[in-house]
Amino acid sequence: MTEQRKLTTYAPTALWPDGTTARPLPDGVVAQGDVERAAAAKDPPPVTEALLTRGRERFGVFCAPCHGLAGDGDGVIVAHGFPAPPSYHVDRLLAAPAQHFYDVITNGYGVMFSYADRVPPHDRWAIAAYIRALQLSRRTKVADVPDAAEHLR
Repeated sequence: MTEQRKLTTYAPTALWPDGTTARPLPDGVVAQGDVERAAAAKDPPPVTEALLTRGRERFGVFCAPCHGLAGDGDGVIVAHGFPAPPSYHVDRLLAAPAQHFYDVITNGYGVMFSYADRVPPHDRWAIAAYIRALQLSRRTKVADVPDAAEHLR
C-alpha cells in the first residue's frame, strides 16, 4: 500500500489536458463550513466596555501565558525555554489592523497554534479589541483621553 502508484496534489500529469492533478471544483459546489462563523470574521462587534472586559478576561486565559499580561512577549512560557512571541508594541503590530489579531487567533502564526476550536469568534474580537487597548495604553497621553483625570484619581 505504501508504494502504490498515485497522483499527488499539484503534481504534473498527462492524464488531463491542463496537465495538473488538481481539479477545478464542479459548478454548483457548496462550500463546507460555518456560515455564522464566516460572517463573524467579517463583521467585528462594536467596541464597548463589556467587550473590552471580556477581552481582558479571555486574554488572561489564552494569551498572557505566552504574550505576558502587558503584551510584551514575556509570558511564563518564555521562562521555561519556549521562544518569545513578539511584543504587541512593536511597529509592525501597532500598524496591523484588528483583523490581523483575529486571523492569528483563528489560524495560528509561527509556533502559535490555532485557537479556532477553543475561542469563539466573538471572544476573538474581544481579545483583538483588548490588544488594541493595550497598545493604546503605551502610546496615548492622559490629556488625550476624555475624562481620564477623573478616572485616575
